[in-house]
Amino acid sequence: MNFFNLLQSLDELLYEVMSWLVFYPITLWRTLVRPLQMMDYSDSEQGDASDQQYTDTLSPPLFLLLSLIIVHAAEIALVGNDAVVASKVGLSAFVSNNTDLIMLRIVTYSLFPVMMATRMVRAQALQVNRDTLRAPFYSQCYVAAVLAMLLGTSVILIKLAHDWSVLAGGALALFGLLWFGFLQTAWFNQHLKCGRLRAFGHASRAMVESLAAMFVLSSLFS
Repeated sequence: MNFFNLLQSLDELLYEVMSWLVFYPITLWRTLVRPLQMMDYSDSEQGDASDQQYTDTLSPPLFLLLSLIIVHAAEIALVGNDAVVASKVGLSAFVSNNTDLIMLRIVTYSLFPVMMATRMVRAQALQVNRDTLRAPFYSQCYVAAVLAMLLGTSVILIKLAHDWSVLAGGALALFGLLWFGFLQTAWFNQHLKCGRLRAFGHASRAMVESLAAMFVLSSLFS
């Protein structure tokens, strides 16, 4: 790579990173006020050419990653490093810095999209493969990012260890899970064209599987 190619690559990288300052708030606002429509939008974008996808928003996985980074930065500023970083017990020894912790958290919160997407594909009686799983996984990343921000903020409030902050943190976590569960019921109901009770069953099963997988993963690093 010559010098001019390097400059061009840096130019593109700088533009891409700075554009996040514009498109992150847009993506967050749209996901907050119209979550189901954003999930449909993601589905439709999957049919476009790769260089034409998500031109007016952030891609769902990137949105999830940036949301986790923002919450993580707030956690460091308000309560300091997580105990996992300092711990050398068990698998925690592999998490030696904040970058490793962010990677662990994105894997953890990605369990929600992958479990929901898998349940949807199976409920549609389709074969679970890379092609059938991609669209529902991407659409789920939008709302999983909001859930990650809500749960991450609740953890920060609880770690502050004030009476009011512990109560606020618990209430925020409960609200986040209820919001996410209600949204998943509506999502299954919309895509499966089934009754709300059946949609609630699919959503509940995927939620339980996601939370169980998160618990197992977290226990390995605690």
